[in-house]
Amino acid sequence: MNTTTTKNVCGDKWYLNLDKPEEALKVLGFIAIFVIRTLLHHAMKPLGQPYLTTDFAIGLILGNLPKFREAFSGPYSTTLNNIIEFGMICHMFVMGLEMNPSVLLRPPTKDAFMAYTSMLTTFAIAFATTPFLHYTKTAPFVFSLALSIMASSTGSPILTRVISNLKIRKSDLGKLASAAGVHTDMMSTLFYCFGFIFFPTDKPLPRPLQRFFRALLMFCLFLAQVTFTSIVSPIFLNWVNNENPEGKPLKGSHLVMSLAFVVLICSFPTWPPESMYNPILSAFTAGLFLPNKGRMSKWIINKINYLLSTVFYPIFFFWVGFIIHMRNFDIGDKMAWARFFSLLGTVIAGKIIGTVLCGVLLGYHVRETASLGLLLTTKGHFHVYLAALAIRTNRVKNTTGAMMIFVIVLTVVYSPFVVMDIIKRARKRVPVHIMALQWLDPTTELRVLMGLHGPHNIGSTLNLMEICHAGREPGSIYYATDMVELTDEIAATLKKDGRTGQNNDSVTVTDRTVTEMRESITAAVNGYGELRSGQGVTVRRMLALSTFMTMAHDICGLADELMVSIIILPFHKRRSPDGTLDSGHAGFRHVNRKILKNAPCSIGILVDRSFGQTEEAWSPGASMDIAIIFIGGRDDREALAFAAQVARHPAVKLSVIRFLEDKSSQNAQKRSSILNRASVVEQEEEMKLDDECFAEFYERYIAGGGRVSYMEKHLTNSSETFTALKSLDGEYGLVIVGRGGGRASSGLTTGLNDWQQCPELGPIGDVLSGSDFSHNTSMLIIQQQRTRGQLEGLHDDFTIL
Repeated sequence: MNTTTTKNVCGDKWYLNLDKPEEALKVLGFIAIFVIRTLLHHAMKPLGQPYLTTDFAIGLILGNLPKFREAFSGPYSTTLNNIIEFGMICHMFVMGLEMNPSVLLRPPTKDAFMAYTSMLTTFAIAFATTPFLHYTKTAPFVFSLALSIMASSTGSPILTRVISNLKIRKSDLGKLASAAGVHTDMMSTLFYCFGFIFFPTDKPLPRPLQRFFRALLMFCLFLAQVTFTSIVSPIFLNWVNNENPEGKPLKGSHLVMSLAFVVLICSFPTWPPESMYNPILSAFTAGLFLPNKGRMSKWIINKINYLLSTVFYPIFFFWVGFIIHMRNFDIGDKMAWARFFSLLGTVIAGKIIGTVLCGVLLGYHVRETASLGLLLTTKGHFHVYLAALAIRTNRVKNTTGAMMIFVIVLTVVYSPFVVMDIIKRARKRVPVHIMALQWLDPTTELRVLMGLHGPHNIGSTLNLMEICHAGREPGSIYYATDMVELTDEIAATLKKDGRTGQNNDSVTVTDRTVTEMRESITAAVNGYGELRSGQGVTVRRMLALSTFMTMAHDICGLADELMVSIIILPFHKRRSPDGTLDSGHAGFRHVNRKILKNAPCSIGILVDRSFGQTEEAWSPGASMDIAIIFIGGRDDREALAFAAQVARHPAVKLSVIRFLEDKSSQNAQKRSSILNRASVVEQEEEMKLDDECFAEFYERYIAGGGRVSYMEKHLTNSSETFTALKSLDGEYGLVIVGRGGGRASSGLTTGLNDWQQCPELGPIGDVLSGSDFSHNTSMLIIQQQRTRGQLEGLHDDFTIL
């Protein structure tokens, strides 16, 4: 008996023997999958397609090649099925772990209303139409119920990935779509969990009483799993996290215990043979009620996501292609095509109707909510698995099941194009100068990215936040961004949080110096944010953790994504105890220069000499003397727009100083030589824009007899400009100047360029920051970024909503 058993087991040949060509073909097949998916994904990247699309295409082709089908038939098919089931257990566990079930206990938010309304309408349409299409003859009611839930659900991981890849994740519509997708995904999967309890698919019992007791047993096991996971797992994982703080290696014994605990809570509902509880849904429930905060949870998410994305998903879609036997696909089956178009139409119509109805009640635009409905039709890996499982278990015909999978994949294919259409329509609504203070819509909030090198920038940053807001009615959002150089020492302490993606939001810095610096800055800016929270001020913390070679690119991308109007950066030189500026940091100077060249919005460089040390602008009785020097050009016009923001603050005494070139006859020849170097038409156009901009400012802030004072200085050359600047020495705590771009009256600054030490400050800013000037006067040098061209030319560069 024993000899026979041994011979049978060995005779199955479930292991690989690379000496045989058919065995080596299996290895070559998997290598081909991984290589081709990478190449095809990069080829389709301009279309915004996620890996799911390319994986499905490759799996469908390779899974139907005769050689591969023959190689993976027999016992290898069983092995492949077991691999897929284990992978789906991991997929559902980590999907549940990344969700937050506590939102179900809170009052529904707008995104929840969107999710639930679209689910309800889609489910109603699908459940009403599915029975008439005769998908299956086996338990048609249960199948219609399951298919309707699948039609009303959303693959939140795929939707989030599409939104992130196309850079609308932080836009209002992107946030709404992501949150609604998670709500829909969580609720639909929970419905599957309950549905499987009361309508099990395996081994149906003949007697109603037996079915009732089995359902009762499965429900009790479900409640026991939820209760045990919710109560015990926080205690256990908190203990593990406390024993393994960030920055130290995980202890092997604690890691083993944690993994054993996870396996325990995932598997124990399936232990009783009478329960027949699905292990995949059990894993989702365990992950859903397991705490997703803390080091251990993040480690588990990170490792499983890496395993899934690099190894499992390509194999999974090869299995799907293997299940869809295209030789058995009946392209002439009219009923199958009717099911295809009916299911696709139900999914699209149900979601759009639900989101539009809810959007009308919430006051949203119809077109945007219709786009949101299309995005919520996106399905994911779990839905593909369910459709493939229906084929494998012979609940539907091969052609019908293949059509269901094609519908699921099609919802993923068109989702990036929906996002691209949203971006395209957003571009058409924005002005040419989209991200500048001069063109900021008064009815929209002010968005400013504030760079900080360390705690020494806190005072000046908070004062700038305060005077910029100045009670602005739509409100202001400040993004306090720590600019941290990524050194080898810091890189060695980074810990990934488990979310897929390459941005700094997905890592945790555990270096003690950096964390202490960030904590001190966070405490200060959050304290100011709380002080002004009821007055329209919002402060958010960001991190630019990069090498100095890439930091400028990251900050420009962040500003583009956040849609800020201006980036304010600290000067690379710091104030010494004696009041002078030190030699500065070459790395931060390189960053500032690259940002000045490539930023998508206006840029300000703050030369801080004591602006953050004198007094707090929000203190009662505070008074600040601030001057704006206006000569002309787009940078000076942007500086004037900044001064208009500042002028509203009750603690600010603003002085506007305009330098005008003397038009006496003895200077006519000099002016003529200057104008001959450039287009006379362009010079006259710039001067016209200067006059219009200044006249509008004068009428609004000066002519009315407010707190803004005004003086003019008529000058003939750069020497007199230097003398005029010297006369202002020590009178103001902050001087705002333009960097000098587009300046028509260049004769007033031409000579100053010859001895510039810091060209990034412009001629006026460089003079004011020199050692000959007051050690107590700070400067803010502002540059308005060049226009990217006419509106039609924005399409290649504009990348966010």
